[in-house]
Amino acid sequence: MAALPLIDVPGGRVEYDDVPGDPALGPLLFLHEGLGSVGLWRGFHHRIAAATGRRAVAYSRLGHGYSDLTTDKRAPRFMHDEATIVVPALCAALELQRPVLVGHSDGASIALLTREVSAMVVMAPHVIVEEVGLRGIDTARRAYTEGGLRARMSRHHRDPDITFWNWNEVWLDDAFRDWDLRPELAAITCPVLAIQGTADPYGTVAHVEAIRDSARGPVELLVLDGGHAPHEEHPEVVERAITTFLAPLG
Repeated sequence: MAALPLIDVPGGRVEYDDVPGDPALGPLLFLHEGLGSVGLWRGFHHRIAAATGRRAVAYSRLGHGYSDLTTDKRAPRFMHDEATIVVPALCAALELQRPVLVGHSDGASIALLTREVSAMVVMAPHVIVEEVGLRGIDTARRAYTEGGLRARMSRHHRDPDITFWNWNEVWLDDAFRDWDLRPELAAITCPVLAIQGTADPYGTVAHVEAIRDSARGPVELLVLDGGHAPHEEHPEVVERAITTFLAPLG
């Protein structure tokens, strides 16, 4: 894939892919998972742009993909910082006014913390720290140090070690165990589509149920058989659900 353009945000430059769409419709902003990047959406944002007619932007967070690297150790509030500092700056730079956020995993949690948006699609979001999720993250550590995960990540990230350890170490830090977004969900007043797999190694349906029970905007739940990437495991179902969800929105 050809090199993507870079844009300045607080902390460095991030790569982004900007898919054109109808300017009369609200744009989409895609927020990737903890080990993700623009490339690792595997064209999902292009398919949703085509299905909805909307402009779609996907970017790689600092330290991911071919965005600028960061050597700073992440703190438990790194998703809050992305939502309150980087995402607004990116939206201002790219003129994304009140976008629809489409987030996966850590990206879904960032979406839940972002304000001034028109709607959210959150897939496999994290709201609390569960033991099952920590076991999944520990399993990923073994896959990275002993298996083939590092080699696979090296095909998609400028520095797979920075990408992996920035994600893995903060989640397994004892200081992260009290991380809990539930008190902040009541600030969500826009429509939300929350999608969760029943066999997700990183979390249970408790996360999407917490969003349903606490957000003040309308929340639709879509619970599917499968694991952590419903948009890859059930692409047609998820794409249809997102398209239907967005249809009545401007």
